[in-house]
Amino acid sequence: MSAPLVHRHHGALRALGTLPTVCVLALALGPVTASAAKAADATAAASGTSAQGIRLPVIPGALRSGAACTKASPTVMKVTPWTHNVLDLSGAWEFSRGAGVTVAVVDTGVAPGTHGLAGRVTAAGAAADDCVGHGSFVAGLIAGAAGGGSGADFGGIAPQARILAVRGTDPLGRTDAGRVAAGIRTAADARAQVIAVPLALVSGGAALTSAVRYAAAHDCLVVAAAAPDSAPAAGAGTASASADSVRPRRYWPAAERGVLSVVDFGPDGTRPKDAPQPDDADLAAPGDKVVGAGPRGTGHFTGSGASFATAYVAGAAALVRSRDPQLTAAQAFRRLTSTAYPADVPRLDAYAALTAVPHGETRPAATVPPRPVVWSAADGRGARLIAAVVVAVAMVSVLVAAATRGAVRGRRRRAVPSGTE
Repeated sequence: MSAPLVHRHHGALRALGTLPTVCVLALALGPVTASAAKAADATAAASGTSAQGIRLPVIPGALRSGAACTKASPTVMKVTPWTHNVLDLSGAWEFSRGAGVTVAVVDTGVAPGTHGLAGRVTAAGAAADDCVGHGSFVAGLIAGAAGGGSGADFGGIAPQARILAVRGTDPLGRTDAGRVAAGIRTAADARAQVIAVPLALVSGGAALTSAVRYAAAHDCLVVAAAAPDSAPAAGAGTASASADSVRPRRYWPAAERGVLSVVDFGPDGTRPKDAPQPDDADLAAPGDKVVGAGPRGTGHFTGSGASFATAYVAGAAALVRSRDPQLTAAQAFRRLTSTAYPADVPRLDAYAALTAVPHGETRPAATVPPRPVVWSAADGRGARLIAAVVVAVAMVSVLVAAATRGAVRGRRRRAVPSGTE
């Protein structure tokens, strides 16, 4: 990292408390205003390199006025992404795949036809139209199903979860605190158990604070990007694009009390040197050089930033609340942070979050079914193996008994005085 981040232990859990109903919120992109849209559109036309060295188009965060919608990627990755190995998803999926949980993505929208999400997307209002593609990409990282003949395993972290698309920007990806606040309230009203809103703003406000509190009152765990994906352009309330923009600072809604803030790291365990720096963060997760589906076609895109790391943490929250539906938002927050891998910023450990039961928590016995030992009896080998084990145990018992008797007799002979026998 260009600068170490500080893990915060503020009053987030106290602010959440014990709350009714169920919902998890994730927020994470960079603030995209009219002045930033031009730079974002240039990113849309660029291409990046995945962690495996394959050139892929970069998913944009916003488009400039008059720009065409993001086209389908012509490249299909055939190598499992590095993120799957780091998060040990194969192990985590033994315990949960997010079934029964809905993740609301408050972003640029989510195209219902996004590869891997067919039949599992419900849109609020106009959110089914995703011209930019960022929201669809994030949704795929969260809940995309694996397989489908499009290459390697690109399933999202919670591949059985459902997606609720909520628009948190205008059609071109430009946003402000008012739009984000409205999106949070819509997601909370829908009672989505997991909501991903990839938006990070340089300033908050009363409406945004009220929306976060509203979500908390509905038992929604808000997960937000601790920093935007790239340095915001100057103007319209954004940070300066100068060197000052990478100095550690606060971003919203991550800075709100009760919000689980997330920062990204790449395949080498560090963040890009020019990435915007938050002044604190609760968790770190894979977010740089990640690969996923776009809003159209079956090809893949790549992207880097805290918005994508937030998608993985939101997906992990879905796994946890699917496995342990009795958990409140505060308990899910605690589960994710208390089981994280120790680092300057603790790193998400989805497997540990699903298998560990932190002090003070209990898991109903019904949610941990025993794993019986099953012997294969197709050719009688199971029965013969059991018989062999029984015989071996019996023989060992006989030998131990004989040795014990011999030792006792020997001690008795040594203890008898000479000539008395």
